[in-house]
Amino acid sequence: MSKIVIDARELRTSTGRYVERLIYYLQQIDGKHDYIVLLIPKDMDSWEPTNPKFSKLACPHKEFTFDEQIAYKRQLDSLKADLVFFPMVQQPVWYRGKVVTTMQDLTTVRFRNPTKNPVIFTIKQAIYKWVNKRVARKSQAIITPTEFVKEDVVSYTGIKPDKVTVTYESADTIADKPESVPELENVQFIMYVGRPLPHKNLPRLIEAFKKLKATYPDLKLVLAGKKDAAYDQIEAVVNAQGTPDVMFTGFVSEGQLRWMYEHCGAYVFPSLSEGFGLPGLEAMLHGAPVASSNATCLPEVYGDAVHYFDPVNIDDMAQKIGDILGTPELRHKLIVAGTEQAAKYSWKRMAEQTLAVYEQVLNK
Repeated sequence: MSKIVIDARELRTSTGRYVERLIYYLQQIDGKHDYIVLLIPKDMDSWEPTNPKFSKLACPHKEFTFDEQIAYKRQLDSLKADLVFFPMVQQPVWYRGKVVTTMQDLTTVRFRNPTKNPVIFTIKQAIYKWVNKRVARKSQAIITPTEFVKEDVVSYTGIKPDKVTVTYESADTIADKPESVPELENVQFIMYVGRPLPHKNLPRLIEAFKKLKATYPDLKLVLAGKKDAAYDQIEAVVNAQGTPDVMFTGFVSEGQLRWMYEHCGAYVFPSLSEGFGLPGLEAMLHGAPVASSNATCLPEVYGDAVHYFDPVNIDDMAQKIGDILGTPELRHKLIVAGTEQAAKYSWKRMAEQTLAVYEQVLNK
């Protein structure tokens, strides 16, 4: 029996689904080890363990701060864990205990954020690059969500391939009943859901949409996701150019999201860089035909279940989306293949594989 600490500071964030699903299934499959789940103080009341071997502890140390490097390290030292698991790169880089780290991708290493102060962002990005290399080398084991990310991490950090284990992630069925979006009822639309960061490539999607309007004049483009500074910038450009029928929904409920998946003409994923590509898989799971970028890991995850395009070629993007809208046979084929492809992935299997990595490190 060993004491395992799991850093779950991002449990309730937009990127927290991975660690939330991991903890959920670890509680089902592991009755051997003792676990301490570290939560930020405001999340302490929203999560309760279902397995008596699991407990929770407040961790008030924010990511990417000196406090994380000093006070958080002190907290970890006091816990005397046999193993600490970090589902993200940000962590006390001088912690000396056994560590397993998941590196989801290297996107932040390569792309800038135009909403941030450029000088400050450049400095932070340089530090982040160093942290990625330091963490990869000091961790006893690294987990990645795809073979593509494994190869990328090995190349970037110089670690040995046998130090990295791939554990594919999964998508969840939305339990809420479909809830219609009145503005989209009886309307043909294509959609994207998620954050509007530069690597998501939304400006090119908007340009491809303009080309599609020549053939489909009533078509709408729905960009769903919580409004932020990046979305405000994109919306300002759309308004300044007078581009019609681009709908920025802001936050949508789970029921509304399910309804949109079930009624869209196509879900479009134009990303330039992904670690796994969860949104496209979620769209497939709910019956949406998917047109996707062929960049990075996406062909590995999506297989033959989507219609691929070159994400930097606007004409190709427009053509491939148009293929789905104008070819019922292709649309039906993608819906069937997408449902089958999404079913290949399992959060429980991911948790089992992760536990196997823990065991391997603990037994060294």
